[in-house]
Amino acid sequence: MTPALLASALLLFVTLSYASLCAASPFGNCRKCDGMGHAIKTDRKGRTKRGKDCRRCKATGKRIRVGRHLYNVAARLHRDGTR
Repeated sequence: MTPALLASALLLFVTLSYASLCAASPFGNCRKCDGMGHAIKTDRKGRTKRGKDCRRCKATGKRIRVGRHLYNVAARLHRDGTR
């Protein structure tokens, strides 16, 4: 098998795997708060306490995956264009 064919097959496999992940689970954990929905702070004694709500995920702890966002944009564009 030539390297170009192997590389294209691997790229196709990775793309289809990510597409199936986005279809099965469109939301992933927020990267800023690690899925907790808020920051972790420590007080002066060193004990952990809850910090402010995460602004990126609006305190839900979840975010939409990039692939799912692109699919939603393409579907909306197609739907608006065929009305």
